[in-house]
Amino acid sequence: MPLLKVDKLNVFYGDLHVLFDICFEIHQGEVISIVGANAAGKSTLLRSLSGLLKKINGSIIYNGEPIAGHPPFEIVEKGIIHVPEGRRVFPLLSVQENLEVGAYSQRLKSNIAELLEEIYAIFPVLAEHKNQMAGSLSGGEQQMLAIARGLMARPKLLTIDEPSLGLSPIMVKNTFQIIERIKKENVTILLVEQNVVKALNMADRAYVIENGRMVMEGTGRELLQNEHLKKAYLGI
Repeated sequence: MPLLKVDKLNVFYGDLHVLFDICFEIHQGEVISIVGANAAGKSTLLRSLSGLLKKINGSIIYNGEPIAGHPPFEIVEKGIIHVPEGRRVFPLLSVQENLEVGAYSQRLKSNIAELLEEIYAIFPVLAEHKNQMAGSLSGGEQQMLAIARGLMARPKLLTIDEPSLGLSPIMVKNTFQIIERIKKENVTILLVEQNVVKALNMADRAYVIENGRMVMEGTGRELLQNEHLKKAYLGI
């Protein structure tokens, strides 16, 4: 049984229809990449799964349970954690306070010290700056903090939106190394990413979204060899 199965999902902003009959599934331990052009609907899809968008219809089944229309706090409690585009750290809180916010749910309160120890082992740079205001970190460090904050909730499914956006090449490399490490911990990952080559190289399977519709799917390697994708997104 898939961990997550989405069937004929339609999403609206007011009267504007933005996602059309989206269908895909994710199995435990997979890394699934969603790629496509800007404004194709990738971020809208993640926001729909996280309960942030309410004008939707269709089916979202997680762990065998329908969750379409559930409020975000319930979806977080079930283990779906969303790392949003643009990092969205709390700039006037310290690094450690940001991490503690990630473990706010009742089921994790007794484990915060243990969680912090684990996170600082993965992100030693955050340990070095744990008392520093998050807003004073570099863009790459803030991205690490956003991902680390998501991991503080011990996600069963971690959705990550455009983690390389606005980062220097070296920080892009570091960010994807971190995602690779998370993958090895058997965390299921749904990745939306503008860097098509990196996203597909990392993915077990991937989907291409264009103008709000899923138009292609396959393994990462298969899609990297697809002629349409190479012309549309890789300039080949």
